Amino acid sequence: MTVPHPSAAPGPGAAAAGRQAAGRTRRRRPPRAWLGALPLLLFAGLCFGLPAGALLYGALTRTDPAAGTTEITGEHLSRSLQGPYLGSLTGSVELSALTAALATVLGVLIAQAVVTSRRGALRGAVLTASGVLANFGGIPLAFAFVATLGISGVVTELGHLDALGWNLYSFTGLTVIYLYFLIPLMVLVVVPALDGLRPQWREAALNTGATTWQFWRHVGLPVLAPSLLGGFVLLFGSAFAAHATAAALVGGSVPLVTLKIADALSGNVLVGQENVALALSLDMIVIAGLVMAVYLPLQRRSSRWLH
Repeated sequence: MTVPHPSAAPGPGAAAAGRQAAGRTRRRRPPRAWLGALPLLLFAGLCFGLPAGALLYGALTRTDPAAGTTEITGEHLSRSLQGPYLGSLTGSVELSALTAALATVLGVLIAQAVVTSRRGALRGAVLTASGVLANFGGIPLAFAFVATLGISGVVTELGHLDALGWNLYSFTGLTVIYLYFLIPLMVLVVVPALDGLRPQWREAALNTGATTWQFWRHVGLPVLAPSLLGGFVLLFGSAFAAHATAAALVGGSVPLVTLKIADALSGNVLVGQENVALALSLDMIVIAGLVMAVYLPLQRRSSRWLH
């Protein structure tokens, strides 16, 4: 009987058997990988699952105070999509979409200037400032703009902006304020994507006779499009959920859904509208979910090019 030499290469059958054995080994491995994510799952369940469940329950139920009975109803959801409540949802979507679009364009231009700059100090200064300004919001931001661009603000009086029709306490004023923290946020988001554009792509395009505009139209923008849309979605969500700055600045003069929710919960306008406020919150979750449904597939597509 001939004994095969130890150094002889295994045949195709042996290789296939080895792969099957390895597959069986992986399948037989005890399913403990999910244990590492258990703390995150518990945290998400407590901090997001329970509030979302309570919100859904309150939006879809009605309790009779006299009889003490609770029944399922769609009345609150229906009222949240009518009259001033629908106007507040529309106003929030319009403001968020406008500010997110403007911040996306301006943020990309600033980020491109930073990435192409050869000065590391400039890049570090811009990114540091963006990190600070992106987290500067709420009442302090509203006070800063009131002191600067308000009716008696420094810039308003020096530039006589009131004669030009400038009004900080309006839809336009809120747009300017939101851009203050949305543009730095977009810079932080898009700089890594711009760094992921390989120089070889630009060199290959130029060597084949393409212009800079043609490179960006056929190569740069298609590759960056998912990341840009992802940044737009992030900015939209940040503006859509903002509350403190608008509440301190415009109150109820500009219809926003977050302000309507606060008024309904506190009973400033009508008493007993807490369930309608929960229904409005559910509407916000649905809108955010629809936006994220567009973002996630495109984010997976961009990761194949930029990594």
